[in-house]
Amino acid sequence: MRLFHGLTGLICALLRICGCENQMKKVLLLMMALWAMAVLAAPSLLGFSLWRLGDALAVATGMGAKLGCSGYFVSDHEPQQIIDDLASYSPVNRRLSLEFGNHRVVASLFGLATASATYRPGLGCTLDIGDTAQLDTLVVDDSQAGAEPAPVQPVDPAPQAAAAALLASDAALGLQTRALVVLHRGRLVAESYAEGFGATDSLLGWSMGKSVIAILLGRMEALGLLPADPPRPLFAAWAGDERREVTLEQLLQMTSGLAWDETYAPGSDATRMLFQAHGASEVALASPLAQPPGTTFSYSSGTSNLLARLLHERLGGTQAQLDFLHAELLQPLGLRHTVLELDPAGVLVASSFVYGSARDWARLGLLLLQQGRAHGRQLLPADWVARATRPNDSGNDPRYGYQLWLNAGGDALRWPELPADAYAMQGNRGQVVMIVPSRDVVMVRLGWTAGDYPVSAALGQLLKALPAGA
Repeated sequence: MRLFHGLTGLICALLRICGCENQMKKVLLLMMALWAMAVLAAPSLLGFSLWRLGDALAVATGMGAKLGCSGYFVSDHEPQQIIDDLASYSPVNRRLSLEFGNHRVVASLFGLATASATYRPGLGCTLDIGDTAQLDTLVVDDSQAGAEPAPVQPVDPAPQAAAAALLASDAALGLQTRALVVLHRGRLVAESYAEGFGATDSLLGWSMGKSVIAILLGRMEALGLLPADPPRPLFAAWAGDERREVTLEQLLQMTSGLAWDETYAPGSDATRMLFQAHGASEVALASPLAQPPGTTFSYSSGTSNLLARLLHERLGGTQAQLDFLHAELLQPLGLRHTVLELDPAGVLVASSFVYGSARDWARLGLLLLQQGRAHGRQLLPADWVARATRPNDSGNDPRYGYQLWLNAGGDALRWPELPADAYAMQGNRGQVVMIVPSRDVVMVRLGWTAGDYPVSAALGQLLKALPAGA
């Protein structure tokens, strides 16, 4: 507001200097001043610069259509909840017009841009960018086996009380925790949900999807479909340049050296990937090397979608990828409320668009806690979890494994209130699946925190409520 008053004063002063003898000069000067005001004020009033107006409109409407569609059809949110969630990213999103139709959501902004997304049962929502006809031909096997875990009946009421207390505290602080689940010694000992949310709600995991794609690649390795160190180049497009030396492990550990802009701003690599590209992996596939492979950890959602592209190519296309997902992960684990969404090209958006109930996310954590075993089956190679949770060899931050965040491995613990052997799936808005092997614990927190969620303190509080020892 002070900026507005200041610019208004400047305009008045300029007009007085200009005088009234030349009306055309006065009008032109006024137009120039108003344009300058719009350019300077836009970041605070709209949430983006007018220099990026085209990208900003495309991102806002793309995000509105995609998250609006998934929020409505996958998560079963009310329209107002969807708008509130979108507005936490940018105030301009409150100006979005969302039309909820038959398996489709259309988003428009100021009448200047429009985007749409289509819901397909079992596949979730995909933006309508380019040719998406193949998505309408896919067959989804949704006969997931496995029983729901029994309702919480704690022998010791302390864990349940701690979860309820944390949920209430987070609500009072405006942190918007929506689901908490705790598994101890393989048993569901605590779960608590915010009003309007429950045990069967599929909630967005954001970057926790990165860990899911790593698990799927581990399953491919177990079945002999993909070696731990596949022949290079990993992609045909890299055969003629230095990217041919990038390894699968480097992609998994985000030490590939590929240039990538993870900033979530209009026109960045990350926003183009998620809300403007036909194929989410295409942006990273075209990225040049910025660092020698294996030397530098650099967080990159593009890397995760390259892993999804690799899985898609090695399995033989979209239907084969979908069949593998259901037969080798969703069904064996009994993930009844989990959806991995596709990009318009038919490849999993592993970086961001995985929805699951808190209990389903806990089952994925339990698979890792139990060294890749579930229901008596060894789904992952016996040594895969050890490799996946080993610090990387980068010179700047070794505390990252195979699409998993590690507590130890660097100069300090990432989460000081948790044991050193803790590791986690993590996603935007404070999503976390924390695995603590030394305590035989999996803790899940899902929510929508606009700033930083205090993962270490909050989950440390839950851990203290559990019996000591594994």
